[in-house]
Amino acid sequence: MRRRDFIRLLGGVAGAWPLAARAQQAAMPVVGFMSSRSPEDSAHVASAFRQGLADEGFIEGQTVKIEYRWANGDYDKLPALAADLVDHNVAVLVAVGGDVSAAVAAKATKTIPVVFGVGSNPVKAGLVASFSRPGGNVTGFTLWTVEMESKRLALLRELVPRVPLIGVLVNPRFPPTEQELLDLEPPAKAVNQPLFVARANDDAELEAALASFVDHHVGALLVTAAPFFETRLNRIVGFAAQKRLPAIYQFREYAVAGGLISYGPNVAESYKDAGSYVGRILKGEKPADLPVTQPTKFDFLINLKAAKTLGLTVPPTLLAEAGEVIE
Repeated sequence: MRRRDFIRLLGGVAGAWPLAARAQQAAMPVVGFMSSRSPEDSAHVASAFRQGLADEGFIEGQTVKIEYRWANGDYDKLPALAADLVDHNVAVLVAVGGDVSAAVAAKATKTIPVVFGVGSNPVKAGLVASFSRPGGNVTGFTLWTVEMESKRLALLRELVPRVPLIGVLVNPRFPPTEQELLDLEPPAKAVNQPLFVARANDDAELEAALASFVDHHVGALLVTAAPFFETRLNRIVGFAAQKRLPAIYQFREYAVAGGLISYGPNVAESYKDAGSYVGRILKGEKPADLPVTQPTKFDFLINLKAAKTLGLTVPPTLLAEAGEVIE
């Protein structure tokens, strides 16, 4: 081969490499990840999601790209976030951080596979036909967090049994809220426990709600399940500590951040399952054939440092029941 032809051949090969690289990059599937929560309070669950993907052979930045969209507790942003991801023609749309996110995603597309994360019954919400056979383009997990408010109330009363008034913080824009309140009524009436309910959907309402607890002299606080409250976790935990209010929360992150007590599902496990589902869908499985998963692990944490600060003695029965005690 003449030297001039050899150089021309090398030039042709070199020119083809960028095209091949671009083709490989274009072939990398893109997953849309939309959450009602914020990246700061979701770092651990997002990591669990990526682990689930990795278990199926999909590594972020190597074999899959993830487009993240965060509402930071503002549910009104969700429709635009979903529309943006649908316009990007993502291979799978993950909608987590509560029931609002899931409902918006399911409405935004009937063709792109959707993997949701909710806290209530997805069948009653109309997201799926059944737990075992979801049907359509939607599946995911439920945490059943909204089903646990009566349990949290019982734990709080066991810790502080003679509180004249318990404050209940709810988010009126969170769809399961009314059911949460209905579930709290029977156990509260059974033990003659008065409740004072305050509602908050944004920062101004949250400040007003917290002030109302002080004005009504509540003696303890139950923070109900709602994604907005996770995005304001430090503010709520700080308020309870400042006002010396025993409080119970749904997720372990509250207790780790200084909250007194938390009881709820192990969220990281469910997010890991969601990552696995996304990987399986990318491999060709159908959402309609993937059963909605339910939590199998529950976290019950007691923060003894917070209890000491509040001057509380935790009953031995509660300590024995707790899965983790923070000294």
